Amino acid sequence: MRIKRITAAACAAAMLFTGAAGGCGKKEKKKSVSVSGIETNDKGTVDKELTSLELQRLMGNGINLGNTMEAYGHGALSPDSEPSAFETRWGQPVTTQEMIDGMKDAGFDSLRIPVAWTNAMDFESGDYTIDPQYLDRVEEIVNYALNDDMYVIINDHWDGSWWGMFGSHTQETRDQAMELYKSMWTQISERFKNYSDHLIFEGANEELGDRLNDKDIAKDSGALTKPERYEMTNLINQTFVDTVRATGGNNADRFLLIPGYNTDITNTCDDRFVMPNDTAKDKLLISVHYYTPWDYCGTQSVDHWGSVLNYEEQNRLFEMMTKFTEQGYGVIIGEFAVALNSDGSVKSDTDKFIKNVYANCDLYGYCPMLWDCSSLYKRTQCEIPDQTMAQVFLEARYENEKDMTDEELQADARARLDEYYAEAQANAEDIGAIPSSEDTAVAWIMYQSSDYSVSYCVGDTYDPTSYSNGVKAENVLIEGEGTYTVSLDLSQAGGGNGFAFSALGIYNGEKFYPGYIIDITDIKINGESVEQSTPEYTNSDDGNCTRVNIYNGWVSDLPDDARTADGSLEGCSPIILDTGALPRISRIDITFDYIAP
Repeated sequence: MRIKRITAAACAAAMLFTGAAGGCGKKEKKKSVSVSGIETNDKGTVDKELTSLELQRLMGNGINLGNTMEAYGHGALSPDSEPSAFETRWGQPVTTQEMIDGMKDAGFDSLRIPVAWTNAMDFESGDYTIDPQYLDRVEEIVNYALNDDMYVIINDHWDGSWWGMFGSHTQETRDQAMELYKSMWTQISERFKNYSDHLIFEGANEELGDRLNDKDIAKDSGALTKPERYEMTNLINQTFVDTVRATGGNNADRFLLIPGYNTDITNTCDDRFVMPNDTAKDKLLISVHYYTPWDYCGTQSVDHWGSVLNYEEQNRLFEMMTKFTEQGYGVIIGEFAVALNSDGSVKSDTDKFIKNVYANCDLYGYCPMLWDCSSLYKRTQCEIPDQTMAQVFLEARYENEKDMTDEELQADARARLDEYYAEAQANAEDIGAIPSSEDTAVAWIMYQSSDYSVSYCVGDTYDPTSYSNGVKAENVLIEGEGTYTVSLDLSQAGGGNGFAFSALGIYNGEKFYPGYIIDITDIKINGESVEQSTPEYTNSDDGNCTRVNIYNGWVSDLPDDARTADGSLEGCSPIILDTGALPRISRIDITFDYIAP
């Protein structure tokens, strides 16, 4: 795992990739009527022999209908409010058939529809009934996509993070959470039980994992340890499968999408995460999200991508998910994206990032689903105005690959990955920092400003090419015990506004100097020494990078491998500076002793 912030921030990505609202022209389509009275072209058939590994390729190239039916308004609106009041709450237009037609025309074969079902429930009083008009509206949008012969995914998204009820210190609240969950999926399953296997249910979003301790709704949450969060995640996923299957009809063999732990690749590949048992054969898929590196994908602080390390990181993480395809589970990259620039333009290298995602997905057979909130695909225009990106998506559509054998597609994907990597090697530039090497240990300061506008090399993998323009680093080679100083000069980047995250990292520290301890002796901000508010501790999140957190608000518990120079962990914290009185940061200097165990 890179840092706790990444998965938590990624699940808030809905509010980062926003765009304009409006509508398009209209096309007429012939429709039939569903049992519920909603118009549909769905044939209501299920291919019992089709496997999830085969399905992942048929789903082709996907897109999310972001910031729409998952826009949370519970509390501000009543459960029986008009669905459009929720649908437009986060700045998106009311969805039309024409908007979905435009997605299909733009090269997208599948649509993921995130949903906040508790918008339409009075769940606080114990009434878990979903308002019928809200179900009707979701079904209408599902049918828009089915009318275009798209595959469709519906889930329960962030949903105000009611999921924190599972982490309550009160067993009664946990039981209520499970009752709510079962009731929700029973109602959804009953409503859609006659739909074809072009409709896929996804049990959750990014909340199965660390966010089971969220306190947005359950104020007494936070009771679950990491192992307990894995156990609860596995239990919820098993309950999802059992609940859907119990409703019968086409749900007995419907494809079900299982969210991974935090939908994070590394956490999901942990052996503590276990796929549920299923009465249907080969009908389960696994979902993970990809916003790595977050400073590039989710903020404006890093405006370039494409270093050798960038490619190596993405390729390595995507290969990790073959753990699941080798077990017979299809893989859906349920969300991935690159944030727009602050002026709404497409960020540099977005095409490189996405093309490499697509090549990896073609190599391993995964289905990628772009997170989009009228950012690249403009729903008011029913098209992608940026011609470079429009071409990327058109080339990735299933129609262009359907006649290729798996072997031909894999060979083509491997050739593209090799080409992109070779180009990155050829374009490598010296930015004045110590280059990354597997033969050396390097110390540096990870930094992310509180407004996410300035950053440098955040994460356990040392990549000196991940930085905001203007930032200069003075990193240092580690050659055993001794005293070292590392620095960051932010002045040419306009300075940094406080801390969202910072750590002192030593790449390959655990590899060459296992168990060594970092003892900070001085921290200077703008040339002036500042006093620590709490003692620091040394640990390693990934078993390779030795680190000390300077400011990390996403760590709630001391890690098992935490260690200090004096052997005492009393008072140790992942936040060791009182940042309230700090000026705008133009320079950071950290001096530390590196001590053998």
